[in-house]
Amino acid sequence: MKLLFFFLTICFAQSRANGLGPGEQPRLSRDGKGVIRIVYGQKDKIYCAASTDNGVSFQAPVLVAELPGMHLGMSRGPQIASSAHYSVITAMDKSGTIHWFRLDNSAVEWKDMGAINDMKGSAPEGLMGIAADGQDNFYAVWLDIRTGKHNQVYFSVLSGNERRWSPNRLVYQSPDGHVCECCKPSVYAKGKEVAVMFRNWLGGSRDLYLLRSHNKGRSFDAAQKLGEGTWQLNGCPMDGGGVIIDASGVTHTVWQRNGIVYYCRAGEKELSVAKGRTCSIAADGETPIIALQTGDTLQLLHAQQEHPTIVGAGSFLQTMPLSGHHILCVWERDNAIYIKRVAGV
Repeated sequence: MKLLFFFLTICFAQSRANGLGPGEQPRLSRDGKGVIRIVYGQKDKIYCAASTDNGVSFQAPVLVAELPGMHLGMSRGPQIASSAHYSVITAMDKSGTIHWFRLDNSAVEWKDMGAINDMKGSAPEGLMGIAADGQDNFYAVWLDIRTGKHNQVYFSVLSGNERRWSPNRLVYQSPDGHVCECCKPSVYAKGKEVAVMFRNWLGGSRDLYLLRSHNKGRSFDAAQKLGEGTWQLNGCPMDGGGVIIDASGVTHTVWQRNGIVYYCRAGEKELSVAKGRTCSIAADGETPIIALQTGDTLQLLHAQQEHPTIVGAGSFLQTMPLSGHHILCVWERDNAIYIKRVAGV
């Protein structure tokens, strides 16, 4: 079944992409006062740039930390989430430590807060996601080998200005020994709802699964497979997709299977979007915005428009809906970070 998604019509009021500087694997967040932050890595360094004018301009990037042996590339890189009063950056090193840094949103200095994983060396794969719920609750999910020495899905929570994350908890263990070992898990939070998405490994199939919590991560429903199809694959796609919860509490997911990007609302059939990979999804009220890559062409899709939009050339496109019907786009190309703020028609 072909999804009735169409490429977003835009007018290029700001058609030229601006270079932020050398780097890879950008991620976006917005805090309670509307400040937008972009985090990215450059070799062993973590940088963050902020915008206070709805993404029209960004301040010069600041050095958050230098982390020897930092994972970077193929969705392995610094992650960021922002809440009402705090922003958190995480980064993983090749020895298996998840480092985290916190910013008081009213201050300017990032502080090194130590490690999230409470077992030394348990996260060598370097794949994780973080989220915030808007009320200073932060959620982390990652691949961890402490159970059976194979990658399973682990989870932890941080509240307010606490200095320690909650005891790490196994939230999914594959009965076939391990989950997909090189696809990034994702997490999204809204109110009491928390959604965790990961690529599983069952009977040789590498399909996406969803865990949902209705009590801020204290417990999760049983894992739910997304879509009706399956992907038998003796290898790793290195493509974890994305998940959001809309204003009505509906969970939306996007992911790739065998070179096709699929969109799926939790509990419904998957719908094909387009050929592509490295997809992500962002919330715009109750309408999801999908970003994907076909070759080195970056594209946006929206549910209510009719004509194609090509954002630019590169990889790892991330998006954020802005006020005034704009969309902020950030991506990497030739080891540099590019930004474009596009206006919807």
